[in-house]
Amino acid sequence: MEELKLNERENNPLSDLISNEIYNLLKSKGLFNETSLRDRLIRKRFKFLRTKKYRVSDAIDIIRQDYPYLQFETIRKIVHHPPKISKIN
Repeated sequence: MEELKLNERENNPLSDLISNEIYNLLKSKGLFNETSLRDRLIRKRFKFLRTKKYRVSDAIDIIRQDYPYLQFETIRKIVHHPPKISKIN
């Protein structure tokens, strides 16, 4: 049972925000921007590595192992320039 919970958490990168059921429904409808989800995971991983006292360049190199198609500079921009939140009036 514990293994199932771990798998569900891996399949839902937004598990800290929404339930697995809602995530799966939204994903099935194509309502997620996959690039934005990837960038969110990269920023989350980067923050975690920095709390573990990794240097910035080392943290980015570790992340590049998971995303080898991204350049060092691209990951640096993702982690240092998060998207601006627009306000809806």
